[in-house]
Amino acid sequence: MSSRHNQFDVIVIGGGHAGCEAALAAGRMGARTMLLTINLDHIAQMSCNPAIGGIAKGQVVREIDALGGEMGKNTDASAIQFRMLNRSKGPAVWSPRAQCDKVLYQRRMKLMVEREPNIFVHQAQAVEFLTGGGRVTGITTDFSESWQARAVVVCTGTFLRGVCHYGGKSFPGGRAGDVAAEALSASLLNTLELELGRLKTGTPPRVMGNTIDFSQMSKQVSDNTLHFSHWPDDVHAGGTIAPQDLPQKPCWQISSTAATRQIVLDNIEQSPMYNGRIQAIGTRYCPSFEDKVMRFPHHETHHIYLEPEGAFTDEYYLNGISTSLPTDVQWQMVRSLPGLEKATLARYAYAVEYDFVLPHQLHNSLAVIKWPNLFLGGQINGTTGYEEAGGQGIVAGINAARLAGGDCPPVVLGRDQAYIGVLIDDLVTKDITEPYRLFTSRAEYRLLLRQDNACRRLSKIGYDIGLLPQRHYCQVGELEQQLAEARGFLDDTKVSGQSLWRRLRTKELQLADIDELRGYGAEVRRQLEIEAHYEGYIEQEKNQAMSLQKLTEWKIPPGFAYDMPGLRNEARLKLQRIKPDTLAQVARIDGVTPSEIALLQVHIKRFRETAAANV
Repeated sequence: MSSRHNQFDVIVIGGGHAGCEAALAAGRMGARTMLLTINLDHIAQMSCNPAIGGIAKGQVVREIDALGGEMGKNTDASAIQFRMLNRSKGPAVWSPRAQCDKVLYQRRMKLMVEREPNIFVHQAQAVEFLTGGGRVTGITTDFSESWQARAVVVCTGTFLRGVCHYGGKSFPGGRAGDVAAEALSASLLNTLELELGRLKTGTPPRVMGNTIDFSQMSKQVSDNTLHFSHWPDDVHAGGTIAPQDLPQKPCWQISSTAATRQIVLDNIEQSPMYNGRIQAIGTRYCPSFEDKVMRFPHHETHHIYLEPEGAFTDEYYLNGISTSLPTDVQWQMVRSLPGLEKATLARYAYAVEYDFVLPHQLHNSLAVIKWPNLFLGGQINGTTGYEEAGGQGIVAGINAARLAGGDCPPVVLGRDQAYIGVLIDDLVTKDITEPYRLFTSRAEYRLLLRQDNACRRLSKIGYDIGLLPQRHYCQVGELEQQLAEARGFLDDTKVSGQSLWRRLRTKELQLADIDELRGYGAEVRRQLEIEAHYEGYIEQEKNQAMSLQKLTEWKIPPGFAYDMPGLRNEARLKLQRIKPDTLAQVARIDGVTPSEIALLQVHIKRFRETAAANV
């Protein structure tokens, strides 16, 4: 093998949702990239629910799209139902969600990766990291081959020492039907000396549609006019199937019964989560059905949603009844549900345990503090969900490509810029003791981070780093120009001494009443209406973000020690463990007080003055 063939700018380990976005970002930015995965046929597999988006998650998908990523376009190309959640609430928490044809989603993303000229896809299992000079220099695989790289991105999902649990039966695996990655955990622990933990997630059973009685269920239909991507012309690029060619399919809602609850109670000792077989911590906000029964005994029933797995399959996903109980108990549980009395289980539910890297060992760029050219993205950082994985993946891929291309400064998204910034900042500053899930409530600046303005917030970043094509950035520029023109008209036009903008703010006037604005598109009118109605709150959030920015500008110098008098031991230990980059990050560490932040400001200033005097 020639030296050219085994040398890359970036190697991405893992072909899931994080790995695909990481590889595509690096490749599109010009980095010679390898995507290494255990099974090429399972690139971008939807291992759990056949859906993209949801509360806060939909915002992340729109942000990935605005930066130049693929998840939004891939969702639109494979969507069989689209809904906007939280419409009864304010626009700050509106969240898009789409049911997808999971096979089409996976196949199209695989094609996009394969068609990227700078990406070399390769099927093998990474088993060990190669190091030298304080950096990761490459990896070896189970074929005893070595691959060299300037930067490495690890996106291993649930595969690190993964174990799948079905009641009393357990099988090694990252998911049903796929082998676990055993050796790489050992290399993370022993070669790279990183601190690992163990988490648990799970998935529900799938049933065949021809055995379901839908007449007993509540129907949920699609909002047909909606979409994720800001760039619809790219959705069916390269001859892939167009969204309008896919039949739209409804979802269905039911509630579990008292009999379902009793079946769980009668068999709880057979649950690996309750008999000690599973030691890892599960997801609090997406609990197994056993957890729902045991933790909420006052609730006799729980909502369950039947979601179609695709346009060309009859399988349905039972969202809300994830379990690791034995297979015979699963049959009883499913057949105790209304409309499922004669249901046939196509696939059993199971729980999966896996290793993850405690994310306090990362910078906000997703680079590992000990290994500056190693980046981690997705569930290896303790998160859950395709969307959180994709958001981390694109950031890790961007920063790996920038480092490989000449030590360019990393792209770090702030909490006031993106939900992706909130997600990553939470990971590196909070103690992750359970799988992390993103919610709108985690974002202090929800009105600034709406799903409808993602392209306005982030497209300049994507364009400046060479990821978002110029034609897309120009479209955002045209949108901004139209908004400025329309806003100027509203400010300058007065009726009875008041501007139209003022009347719009106080809801004395509706946009539909203004003839001069009818020539503008729906997106322009929607942005104007939101900004008018919430102008005061938006300005308040902008002022709060400016205060945060002042602390962000206080960088913590390399080599800064936290041994000053006045700093409590609790705060000192947390700061030494997390190694924050800025005082803004310090302010979000639990247990550090405002007076201690002021103390750190004084000592950082002295540290800088001493360092300057010694130059």
